[in-house]
Amino acid sequence: MNKKEIADIRINYSQKSLSQQDVHANPVQQFDTWWKEAVASDILEVNAMTLATASPDGVPSARIVLLKDFSEKGFVFFTNYESFKGQQLAKNPRACLVFFWKELERQVRITGLVQQAPASDSDAYFQSRPEASRIGTITSPQSHVIESRQWLDELYTKNSALFSGKKIDRPSYWGGYIVRPVVIEFWQGRPGRLHDRIQYTLQDNNEWKIERLAP
Repeated sequence: MNKKEIADIRINYSQKSLSQQDVHANPVQQFDTWWKEAVASDILEVNAMTLATASPDGVPSARIVLLKDFSEKGFVFFTNYESFKGQQLAKNPRACLVFFWKELERQVRITGLVQQAPASDSDAYFQSRPEASRIGTITSPQSHVIESRQWLDELYTKNSALFSGKKIDRPSYWGGYIVRPVVIEFWQGRPGRLHDRIQYTLQDNNEWKIERLAP
């Protein structure tokens, strides 16, 4: 495909609309409404989201992670605290999450402050994971350079035998993060690229200000 063909790729969004009068006063409730509609649409890995972090001097980094819970407290995902994203969050505890549900012509962008989840929550989720995933967590020094795939596979095999029939405790370097939102934007695709964008901004009194943004 040449560059002209790439430039010609476009979809005319026309499924739904979004108005300030129709959204919830609270953005987490609005997210819950859209979340339920996304789940009902049988979207593949509906909980996949882009997580953007940055170094203290503002160099960005982004990757796909999986949402594991959300509430008024924030949006939760789990990872290795010593991974690249974990290192960035330790120095600059701010992040942005983006969901793109193309089947519904929708995006949600969440910008917020990040903190580690309580250890008890991380313990509970870790124990709920399949055994293979728990062993994989112990095996992988995530984001660090390793000598080969063979080295990784051999270590996984060794750990599988070591923990066979035993309880696998959560390692201290792995756990959850909570993204506490300060800005949430809901984007609904519309014809002619005149998309609907409704933004919630957290105020000093903990109330949410709702505004419409130009597409």
